[in-house]
Amino acid sequence: MIKGSIVPLVTPFNEDFSIDYKSLYKLIDWQISNGSHGISIAGSTGENVLLSMDEKKDLIKNTFEYISKRVPLVPGTGAGNLKETLELTKFAEKIGCDAALVLVPYYSRPNQQGIYEYFKEIASSVSIPIIIYNIPSRTGTSIEPKTLKSLKEKFSNITGIKEANPNFDQMSKDILECGEDFNVYSGIESLCFPLLAIGGAGYFSATANVLPKELAQMYNLVKENRWEDAKKLHYKLLPINEVLFIETNPIPVKEALSLMGFIKPILRPPLTNLSKDKKEILLKTLSNYLNLQKISV
Repeated sequence: MIKGSIVPLVTPFNEDFSIDYKSLYKLIDWQISNGSHGISIAGSTGENVLLSMDEKKDLIKNTFEYISKRVPLVPGTGAGNLKETLELTKFAEKIGCDAALVLVPYYSRPNQQGIYEYFKEIASSVSIPIIIYNIPSRTGTSIEPKTLKSLKEKFSNITGIKEANPNFDQMSKDILECGEDFNVYSGIESLCFPLLAIGGAGYFSATANVLPKELAQMYNLVKENRWEDAKKLHYKLLPINEVLFIETNPIPVKEALSLMGFIKPILRPPLTNLSKDKKEILLKTLSNYLNLQKISV
């Protein structure tokens, strides 16, 4: 049962666009020491569609070995076609990952029957727990709660869904249809706390890359039944949640981590760095949470 703040980690790059494992391991240690309940790699924040299959496998394997079971690892294994998704999900299972985050198929825009058949094939081919990743803004389609219910009832290894979906009503219906034993996670920063209030299992928040302690604490406060303190933290985080999405994710997050001294602000094309104006906005907001006032842009 993977619950709490599962950070969707960025993928640091060197100047030649190779994966910067030295910086990645530094980030992992920092995340764990600050209380993150799990780590997810090769997702949207990790620039997954800009990585080759071999790079994804190396990233998953090296991360798994480095974490060494200190916290659960949930790699993104969804790809643009079923064959690649199966290959990567089986790989994650083989090396011992705790679960696989599998994207609803993108670009092809399948109907609900097509989505059901897709996940049926995956779930029947592996035993690793599968968390479905629903992000309509990137895929062009959305899995509906009744489709999710059908999959959950048929396949015991479909254990949850990450809803990167601003439709809070759908999160409620996911829990209604699938039951409170089904793990519903928020992938929308402003809905992390509200989802906990209706029985959600946790969240994959890009903000946790920058403020891991605070995101972990919000979940911990709820588990301690300290709802008022958790609510205050929720409102405290809203400004940084907003500014970290002034450009396509993970552009602002990588810029923030660069300002903090963790990584180089390198993105793979077609992503580009923040403009000076937006970088100044980011720095101003970030400085309200961290001691960054002396950094210039």
